[in-house]
Amino acid sequence: MPRPAAEHAPGPAPAGPFAARARGLTKAYGAGETTVLALDAVDVDIARGRFTAVMGPSGSGKSTLMHCLAGLDTVSAGRVWLGETEITGLKDRELTRLRRDRVGFMFQSFNLVPTLNALENITLPLDIAGRRPDPRWLDRVVGTLGLRDRLGHRPAQLSGGQQQRVACARALVSRPELIFADEPTGNLDSRAGLEVLGFLRGAVDDLGQTVVMVTHDPGAAAHSDAVLFLADGRIVDRMERPTARAVLDRMKRLDTVRGPSGASGPPARGPERG
Repeated sequence: MPRPAAEHAPGPAPAGPFAARARGLTKAYGAGETTVLALDAVDVDIARGRFTAVMGPSGSGKSTLMHCLAGLDTVSAGRVWLGETEITGLKDRELTRLRRDRVGFMFQSFNLVPTLNALENITLPLDIAGRRPDPRWLDRVVGTLGLRDRLGHRPAQLSGGQQQRVACARALVSRPELIFADEPTGNLDSRAGLEVLGFLRGAVDDLGQTVVMVTHDPGAAAHSDAVLFLADGRIVDRMERPTARAVLDRMKRLDTVRGPSGASGPPARGPERG
């Protein structure tokens, strides 16, 4: 069972370059008077070998930030790097190859292929890329996630927590430089959610991965090493070694400043920006 969130040791100090960086990152929707800034000149560094959570009210820009850092969405202005590679301006084919080879993804919906068993779902990204998994690494990931006795099962034969573990293994199997997790516990009950968070924590502590997780849950954020708080498209605070209580208190203060209608933000609503 995963350890309680409050008991985890902080991840190792950043070694070498950051896993991801952005400078002046701006994402706008609409034009003219209807323009809405989802991200407003954001500067951010994602430390390698650590677990970073991103939080903020609905519409604050947290999912947009993740999508831009991961190369899933284009930026309106600014620069983004994955490791030492600048991804702003890359062509679609180059971005696709970079995401496939260097980034892992987990989403609220598990995105498993129903006709494939767990092992086939785990290795699918490598199969598409024409690569074979490292058998030792695959065995380590499968063992860490407790999936050895479920590899022959199809998604319909697995619980929600087991399906998300398969999705976690799929994100890890290529040994990516960075794993992005967007509300990975959103479709899980509390027990399964704690298990998945424990496995993400273990991926950082035991497997040396880097994880960025978007979440609205203070309990989930408490598993991280640091929390970034967004409001109206800007990073407004950072908390090291978070606890659920401290994160909740910070979110309450943030909501109070914004007011019930988010009055401090742009007057017009554009597309949902996370």
